[in-house]
Amino acid sequence: MLKMTSSPNSIASRLIKSLSCAAFVFSLGAVAAPPTPTAASTPVPGQAAPAGAAPAPKVSIPEAPSLAATGYILVDGETGETLAQFNADERLPPASLTKMMSSYLVIDELVRGRINETNLVNISVKAWKMEGSRMYVKEGTQVPVIDLLRGEIIQSGNDATVALAEYVGGNEDAFVDMMNKKAKELGMNSTHYQNAAGLPAPEHYTTARDLATLARAVIYNHPQHYPLYAEKEFKYNNIRQPNRNKLLYLDPTVDGLKTGHTEEAGYCLVASSKRENTRLIAVVLGTKSDNARAEETQKLLAYGFRYFETVNLYKANTEITKARVWSGKAHEVSLGLAKDVRMSLPRGHLDDVKANVHVNETIKAPILAGQELGSLTIELDGKVINTQPLVALQPVEEASFFARLWDKIKLFFRGLFS
Repeated sequence: MLKMTSSPNSIASRLIKSLSCAAFVFSLGAVAAPPTPTAASTPVPGQAAPAGAAPAPKVSIPEAPSLAATGYILVDGETGETLAQFNADERLPPASLTKMMSSYLVIDELVRGRINETNLVNISVKAWKMEGSRMYVKEGTQVPVIDLLRGEIIQSGNDATVALAEYVGGNEDAFVDMMNKKAKELGMNSTHYQNAAGLPAPEHYTTARDLATLARAVIYNHPQHYPLYAEKEFKYNNIRQPNRNKLLYLDPTVDGLKTGHTEEAGYCLVASSKRENTRLIAVVLGTKSDNARAEETQKLLAYGFRYFETVNLYKANTEITKARVWSGKAHEVSLGLAKDVRMSLPRGHLDDVKANVHVNETIKAPILAGQELGSLTIELDGKVINTQPLVALQPVEEASFFARLWDKIKLFFRGLFS
């Protein structure tokens, strides 16, 4: 136990006098030129080119090609950025592109472990009697889930689709309710389904933009099953049928996704292609023929790969700047990003990207790792193209009582002189 050698009033008097002297010294020095906490050096996006390397040539971006289609959209598959579009938000019939959602739900059940690829599915009379494109399953037989999935994705079988819908949902109507719920979860707000296979119906519609959203979910949420969309043929019941996506045969970089056709919808195609570090997704709706949907989609993909690239601007958990911390055991905290920042940029324009750091004016401890303390804005040609929160990369604990009191005094005088 500490023994008091002076009266409490004497101690308080000396403490006040000491703090007053310190405040006076502070006012003559640091306060006269207070720091500017919001000012920070501008970070350089991306990685510097190797010494002696020639800079990437800049490319002038022309208008996107005009396609003979009712609606279309081209997006960066990884970032979701729109690179070209026409009538992308018009509600249109999706035909068999509907099966992208039907198969997505089935694969979701596989991933969650609720069903297994080898589970046998009873083929109902309804599934057997389905018209249009078919896998040719027989009523009363049992077919493994994985075979039906291939029949749905590769052969676009309406019979396989309904059989899986009944197996997963109990009946097709219940499964369609699941499809509409999942569409909302994925942000497909202009989509509504009335059946599992894509048969024409008054309230069965989607948009090119929503289909691009769904394609991204198929690719990135279920990567282990995405290769099914690249298979070129499937044989069942001694009947071999080819994948109707002609781009799988014409372009080795294309690895999906789905075709669709009805008289009302025209010929439609959702295709994805990956070249080097860039993946593009093209959705083309309402063309006049099977050849036309492939040709128009090729135009869109060629435009995207020629004029755009996906680049890594910043890596997660890497220091971008430091910030002053008040009342903390540490006087500074490193700030960075919680996730990688990758963007689709015009080819050769990485050096034109500028970034600005904005740090909160007064940052006080305690600070948690991951706590948002500012923002990073990314600009190209004077326009803000991305904004990301700056977060603390490590925690900062509160300082002792007297250290916190001292910082309060400094902040007070800083406010007087700022």
